[in-house]
Amino acid sequence: MDLPINRLKQALGERRPQVGCWLTLESTMATEIASGAGFDWLLLDMEHTGVTLAQVGQHLLAARSGDAELAVRIPSHDPALTKNLLDCGVRTLMYPYVQNASEARRIVAMTRYPPDGIRGVAGWNRGNGYQRIGDYGTRYKEALCVIAQVESPEALLAIPDMAGIDGLDAIFVGPNDLAANMGLYGQPGAVVVKAAIAEALPKIKATGKAAGILNFNPPDAKAHFEAGFDFVAVGSDASMLIRRSDELRALFAS
Repeated sequence: MDLPINRLKQALGERRPQVGCWLTLESTMATEIASGAGFDWLLLDMEHTGVTLAQVGQHLLAARSGDAELAVRIPSHDPALTKNLLDCGVRTLMYPYVQNASEARRIVAMTRYPPDGIRGVAGWNRGNGYQRIGDYGTRYKEALCVIAQVESPEALLAIPDMAGIDGLDAIFVGPNDLAANMGLYGQPGAVVVKAAIAEALPKIKATGKAAGILNFNPPDAKAHFEAGFDFVAVGSDASMLIRRSDELRALFAS
């Protein structure tokens, strides 16, 4: 059994734009539907939902309805949970609130076996194809995609140093938390926040790392791609359900 290709990692390395969808409803059917719709990548959010480790495996299987790479946003910089997710079969991990190069170096180390990191070695699991991937121990890094999320002014300043960490594949700007950390909670579209994002993008691009962001307003999401972002989450299962249900109900307003 050969090591499966991580299509998102491959595409980002080739700088091919990747359209994504955020998953927060904790529904495997929503994951199946989104993957079947043709999204390039899906982000299963464990940080702001009740998704459990056991459920992650079910979402991985549901995502097979299409070619979407299922990424997981881990709740914290937790080496034990990182190990569990990798053994479960997750290959793309997003770490929230990475503030500096030291933290970026640590999250990468969590995904690597010694001597390159601190990941523990397991036996039979989905990650290594139940040991059917004979060269997993020497090639596993080829399929891993590690994403650091920058969500504060301090983190934006640290981008050049952060991006120099070997094994970090991408830097993802979190506009909502960035706005909150700038004293503008709920205003990711504020002029100063948009200016900070605009300044961060060339810094990321200059490092050779892939640049990501989310924006669930289609015109703004398209503008992010046009500006040079490599991967953008353009909607979420929850936002699509909320907007469409509101629109549909409004059609029958008395």
